[in-house]
Amino acid sequence: MIVLAIDTAGVDCAAAVFDSDTGKVLGRVSETIGRGHAERLMAMIDEALAEARLSLTNIERIGVTVGPGSFTGIRVGVASARGLALALGVECVGVSTLEVLAQTAAERDKSVLAAINAHRDEVYAQAFAGGEPEGEPLLLELDDYLARAAAPDTVLVGSASALVADREAETAPDHYPIEIVARLASLAKAQGKPKPLYLRGPDAKPQTGFAVSRA
Repeated sequence: MIVLAIDTAGVDCAAAVFDSDTGKVLGRVSETIGRGHAERLMAMIDEALAEARLSLTNIERIGVTVGPGSFTGIRVGVASARGLALALGVECVGVSTLEVLAQTAAERDKSVLAAINAHRDEVYAQAFAGGEPEGEPLLLELDDYLARAAAPDTVLVGSASALVADREAETAPDHYPIEIVARLASLAKAQGKPKPLYLRGPDAKPQTGFAVSRA
């Protein structure tokens, strides 16, 4: 199966073409851009397809990171993936960024706690055992995360792990390797239309008193 994988959930904008039969990435493009995913994504998909020497008509499944992560970035990726899947008549699946992080752990056979610094003394987190999720992704208070991170034999991955040593630490942005996104997308069960995984509301809110009345 030929899979097109897309990631716009964080500071990176990435696309990859993956052959699940051989387990090989045929084409891959990834840039750390911070913002501007909507302007760059479609060109990156074209670049990944060109490197793979394939066209969109060869794509049999599309996978996209659904979060948690950047509110705007996730919306761009999910909308693009769903639109392409509809146009091509192929399946579209969502991939959790926390699951991607869990796959980066050196010892995945142990208990892994994947966690993203959500700032404001909050953390996006999910526990995994043997590579499989234990429970749902959560938005935790920092103290709750630190208590869970202190459990014996727990492998920590993700930006929030730096907060264990210093809760005031300036953490680096998380990166979600597109080749892992592609592999997880190829293994994911069909789930209907993927939806953004928002564990808290957007930071931007309408200003009180400036709402426009509807007719």
